[in-house]
Amino acid sequence: MNVYTVTAERGPSGVWVLECDELGVASQTRRLDRAADEVAEAIAFQSGRKPGEFEIEILPVLPAEVEMLRQRADDLGVKAKAASEEAAAARSALARKMKDEGFTLREMGQVLGVSYQRASELAAG
Repeated sequence: MNVYTVTAERGPSGVWVLECDELGVASQTRRLDRAADEVAEAIAFQSGRKPGEFEIEILPVLPAEVEMLRQRADDLGVKAKAASEEAAAARSALARKMKDEGFTLREMGQVLGVSYQRASELAAG
């Protein structure tokens, strides 16, 4: 299936200008979430394909500072997810070690800050 890439750049009035350089298609929309729908007919006409015979990938073009902040937020999100997974593994290792050392489930829950039921799940692996 053909995939057409459409750039979407927000103009000063808040309207998104949509361009598919591959086909020489241009359109506009007020809402970015409607961009693919707005440009689909023009792409179908220009490509000679019927809607449903191609996909549209919308690539927002953001101002440099906004793009930098978006990238930073994405990077931090990836790091946060990795840290969360690492913390979960450490909690589970702690619970298993406490179980091996003879701690009760209630004691494990108290130390881990979770219910004794959750401590049991963590200790099980």
